[in-house]
Amino acid sequence: MSAPIEILNIAPEPQDFMRLRESAGWRNPDLQTVTESIANTLFWVTIWLNKNLVATARIVGDGNMYFYIQDVIVLPSEQGQGVGSLLMNEIETYLHRRCAAGATVGLLSAFGKEAFYQRFGYSIRNGETLGFGMCKFM
Repeated sequence: MSAPIEILNIAPEPQDFMRLRESAGWRNPDLQTVTESIANTLFWVTIWLNKNLVATARIVGDGNMYFYIQDVIVLPSEQGQGVGSLLMNEIETYLHRRCAAGATVGLLSAFGKEAFYQRFGYSIRNGETLGFGMCKFM
């Protein structure tokens, strides 16, 4: 990533978001569903390289007790260069400002990416107490 990047707390355009999701191998719902989902997001972080969306992450939830990290996506050509950490640092900053004691932050990790999220304090759920997935209690 030699070109200057921009890290913004703005929602992407639906078509840009859908292209980024497709780059990760994820299927998209219809445009209206994506548009409404974007509008109902609590917090966005987007990373732009040469005015092109290369990464995104967002938080959905009720904004008080429950926060859920969703759509942490880095364009494959930009992976392995610290872009995911830039996304998560922005996410963590937002969460530390907004979460009261006892708030729950959850996410689903792509298989094999659990160690990445553990670096930010998330725990692998083994299914015995809380079920499967990952969570962090603030």
